[in-house]
Amino acid sequence: MAIKSSLLNMVLVLTLVCLGASAAVAVVYAVTKDPISAAEVAKKNNAIKEVVPEFDNNPYEEALDIIADLNAPEKTNKVYPAKKGGQIVGYAVESTTTKGFGGPFTIMVGFTPDGAVYNTSVISHSETPGLGAKITDSKSGFITQWNGKNLTDGSLNISVKKDGGDIDAITASTISSRAFCDAMQIAANVFNNISTEK
Repeated sequence: MAIKSSLLNMVLVLTLVCLGASAAVAVVYAVTKDPISAAEVAKKNNAIKEVVPEFDNNPYEEALDIIADLNAPEKTNKVYPAKKGGQIVGYAVESTTTKGFGGPFTIMVGFTPDGAVYNTSVISHSETPGLGAKITDSKSGFITQWNGKNLTDGSLNISVKKDGGDIDAITASTISSRAFCDAMQIAANVFNNISTEK
């Protein structure tokens, strides 16, 4: 004998389905939360190793939250101090821009204590493969042109040459190049504010 359909039956079935789906999502979240978090930490630690001189501390555990723009103190960036023998050998500054062609992207910029760029690494991006994605390609020369340049003393105009700056843009990827310059400027601002916030 078939059960007669009623509003109460439909609500009950729908409630049970929602509870089951919610429980399944909760289980998946609980199972994947720690591995995802560990992978994110490993990714950032690898980026830190790429961008600063050799160190013997754990910069990730000593991270500082530094303001990039004093007019917007609610927005902070992570800074990872790299030390060797207790002395600062560099700072890895995490910088995110929202001006990318494919959306926001995040870079890690390594500074020596005097403000010169030691190296740069792209943590995440959504730029167009083959064009804007060249921001990650060390063979393109775009990312390596920053090495050794001091971004913090005002000697470098941190914008592409097309805009009157000192930076060679990636061919056919001016928007991505401008966004990268924006992220580098944010990192420079953060570096300049490190001493005021320690």
